Amino acid sequence: MALQPGILTEWPWAKLGRFKYLVLAPWVVHNTYSFISNQSEERDMIYHLIFPFIIWRVLHSQIWISFARYRTAKGNNRIVDKSIEFQQVDRESNWDDNIILNGVMFYVGRMIIHGATNFPLWRGDGVILTILLHAGPVEFLYYWLHRALHHHFLYSRYHSHHHSSIATEPITSVIHPFAEVVMYTVLFAIPIIATILTGTKSIIAMFGYITYIDLMNNLGHCNFEFIPTWLFELFPLLKYFMYTPSFHSLHHTKFRTNYSLFMPIYDYIYGTADKSSDSLYETSLKQREESPNIVHLTHFTTIDSIYHSRLGFMSWAASPYSSSRWYLKLLTWWSSTVLRWILKHPIVVESHRLNQLNLQTWAVPRYKFHYGLPWPKKEINALIEEAILEAEKANVKVMSLGLLNQDQELNKHGALFIQKHPNMKLKLVDGSGLAVATVLHSIPKGTKQVFLRGNLSYKITFAIVDALIQDGVQVVTPCKDQFEILKLRFAPDSQNKVILSTSYAHEVWLVGEGLEKDEQTRAPKGTLFVPLSQFPIVQTRKDCVYYTTPAMIIPEALENMHSCENWLPRRVMSAWRIAGIVQTLEGWNEHECGEILMEVEKVWIAALKHGFKPLYNIPA
Repeated sequence: MALQPGILTEWPWAKLGRFKYLVLAPWVVHNTYSFISNQSEERDMIYHLIFPFIIWRVLHSQIWISFARYRTAKGNNRIVDKSIEFQQVDRESNWDDNIILNGVMFYVGRMIIHGATNFPLWRGDGVILTILLHAGPVEFLYYWLHRALHHHFLYSRYHSHHHSSIATEPITSVIHPFAEVVMYTVLFAIPIIATILTGTKSIIAMFGYITYIDLMNNLGHCNFEFIPTWLFELFPLLKYFMYTPSFHSLHHTKFRTNYSLFMPIYDYIYGTADKSSDSLYETSLKQREESPNIVHLTHFTTIDSIYHSRLGFMSWAASPYSSSRWYLKLLTWWSSTVLRWILKHPIVVESHRLNQLNLQTWAVPRYKFHYGLPWPKKEINALIEEAILEAEKANVKVMSLGLLNQDQELNKHGALFIQKHPNMKLKLVDGSGLAVATVLHSIPKGTKQVFLRGNLSYKITFAIVDALIQDGVQVVTPCKDQFEILKLRFAPDSQNKVILSTSYAHEVWLVGEGLEKDEQTRAPKGTLFVPLSQFPIVQTRKDCVYYTTPAMIIPEALENMHSCENWLPRRVMSAWRIAGIVQTLEGWNEHECGEILMEVEKVWIAALKHGFKPLYNIPA
């Protein structure tokens, strides 16, 4: 919101939430009906192309979002070294309102403006007129409107909302109060209306002009510089007619300079061009890719999880991943093929900072179901090894292996890579010690028995059971195979603490993956389900308590957190990921892979010392 919100700040359809696109429904329905019912010679193509053009604009913006987030995660050519947090993502989550408004105005304009029908595909004179009107009246009027919006009265009521974002993302460009966007829309309509009134209209002129505005708006609000120097060396005058991301970034950091829309010439004419524009442009281009101290190596989970990732849909990424959306399932089966055949290397998906430490998250471009198939295992291990060697080359201190990248059956909790590269300086961490600690500290004090179910990772399970037995807690399992494995693991004087029982009447369940729904129905009311695995339990009971997978709340000092780690809440991080951070902060120079398990209480105390907090307040 603006500092002192003025009239017409709120968007008219704000209360519709995700159903706001229904505003366009009457026209889309009529559009579809008329296209089907009319003969080809009776169809008005400009009318029928409005809705596809709306979809294109959404797709165009999303491409910029994903591209910009990938580039800023890598860190090269970054302009403003400032983090983006959840507040900014929430504030900018209505970036498509501008597109909806333009769609409404397209449909209404066609109805009320004489001659706004039956556009030809192309007219050269109309394209030239559009260019001239934009370079002249539109850019000139925008410059002075923009300066007026920086007057205290208008700035506090409207434009301050846009300037709340210092480190901009592409769609920051359209984050304004409703009244302000209406003013811009009227301004940008000048060339379009002019071509209609002069009879020089065309489909390419109108849609091309709007696409140009979207392109330049998104480009100018990227927080990295990528316009090459050779372009300005070849065309020296271009610096007055085309802005760069660094040029506009100065407007967001200094506020009283670089007011121009896309053509800096007006700032040079009226003396508002920032003197550091050229130097910032040059230094931004020289900014090298950041070398992380810590890397967390993960992978995608369900088939539509790519849309939930930070590189996907920003609002979804800022919320815990829950269940797959049916309409995405219809669209996303192609993505497994794309990831497999096009993305052949691990990719950078996130970057964070904790005091002086640079953290990055890399993703193996594979889904969870790939890890369950027998034939891709060698290929997946090759991708993990590639990431490890790349991190070693970049002098990364610690790499934590997330999700199935450290599976026992895949690579023996990472031990395979230690055996293959015994002399590497990089330390691999599977995070088992901290995962065990978070589970143990999630069990209510005074618990006498725990019930063990699901498919278990025995490295973690053995450590948990051992700690519980030492604390006098009985471990119950109804599975004979699990019972025999656990009995063989422990000394005879401790074996009486492991009990085989078919009774499900236990208040605390420790569960791995694969817990059946019918088993959950047999749990008593109020049962506490505590996951041991990296994947959550499918919740079927409303009268029971379900904890998340082992995780902790991150310290306030950890910056650039604006997406959720899979299904975890905001500013909560998995224990496996935190373990790598703690190891780096403590300077421990050892691996935690294979059979090696970090001392449980030692790593828990270290995590608390560095500001990580328990996710649950466990009652006594």
